[in-house]
Amino acid sequence: MSENAKQAQEMPEIRLTLTPDEVREENNEKLEELEQKQEKQVSTKDPLESIVLSESEKATIDSFSQQIDITKSDITLQYGAAAQKKVSDFSDAALKNIRTKDLGEVGKLLNDLVVELKDFDGDDDEKKGFFASLFDKGQDKATRFKIKYDSAEKNVEKVASMLEEHQITLLKDIALLDELYERNNRNSKELAMYILAGRKKLTEVREKQLPELIAKAKASGLPEDAQAANDLEQACVRFEKKLYDLELTRQVSIQMAPQIRLVQNNDTLMTEKIQSTIVNTIPLWKNQIVLSLGIQHSKEAMEAQREVTNMTNTLLKKNAETLHMATVETARESERGIVDIETLKHTNEQLIQTLDEVLQIQKDGREKRLAAEEELHKIENELTEKLLQVNEAAKVVK
Repeated sequence: MSENAKQAQEMPEIRLTLTPDEVREENNEKLEELEQKQEKQVSTKDPLESIVLSESEKATIDSFSQQIDITKSDITLQYGAAAQKKVSDFSDAALKNIRTKDLGEVGKLLNDLVVELKDFDGDDDEKKGFFASLFDKGQDKATRFKIKYDSAEKNVEKVASMLEEHQITLLKDIALLDELYERNNRNSKELAMYILAGRKKLTEVREKQLPELIAKAKASGLPEDAQAANDLEQACVRFEKKLYDLELTRQVSIQMAPQIRLVQNNDTLMTEKIQSTIVNTIPLWKNQIVLSLGIQHSKEAMEAQREVTNMTNTLLKKNAETLHMATVETARESERGIVDIETLKHTNEQLIQTLDEVLQIQKDGREKRLAAEEELHKIENELTEKLLQVNEAAKVVK
């Protein structure tokens, strides 16, 4: 509903009559109603009286209230508009400069830092061969550990640099929030001064001008005077509504104060957290990495020493076994003769057997020769006899 429509509803209905007394009676009723409203409104206590104002500010309110003419619609319409615009501009500035995304980015950076620290693991055990673990791969492990540390350190330094940049941004935001807080307090106080000046003027009109118009209208009984009193009352109502709008705007400004402090407190806490991360967490992590490197070196040296000790013990055992075997064999060989008795015995047996066999062969040969000689003599005798027989036979034939 428009302002003009509201005013039309609040205006008294125009009636046409030929009897002046009826008009006078009706006007008196309206005037009595206005007096009752005026008495109720005068009795209301001003809630802004508790605001602490300097003497110059009180003088400014008194002087400004004398310049207010609530009967002029344009003054009522524009009253306090400048202060309201300041509040609106202030809200825009706060919205533009307070970037909630900063806190989100800082939280992400801190999470990235935690992930980076968790991913770094200095205990990278690998099973190695005997000599490779002792010399080659042990060195490779240290190199890989150092490379992993350098990569993690680089990422952490990058995160730390970004955190420092966000810390600077947050510190600027905190300073800006301080400025916005002061500006908000000034805006709130300026609105309060507008309201106090308006209420002072409204009280003055209702306590002085409006009763005078009501008394004049009652005395004259003229509709014009009654309408003038009613118009002034409607002007007071409109101006009172304007003051109420200013109170709402001031309430918005008042609520902005704790909101600004909450955001500022969050920024402060985040700044402190970043500061703690930069000066405590990251150096502590670096110290722990240095300790891890030292522990890793000690571990590798210990493993190398263990391998050397194991190898030494193994070699000593093997050498002792070899020495034992060599000593025993040497002693055993040193106690042996040039020729073993078993060998001599075996040789003697073989020699005896050989002699026996040779003798037997010689005996058999002799016997065979004797038999052969006898056989030869026999053959020879037979041949001789046969030849003799042949000769004798030949002689006979002759």
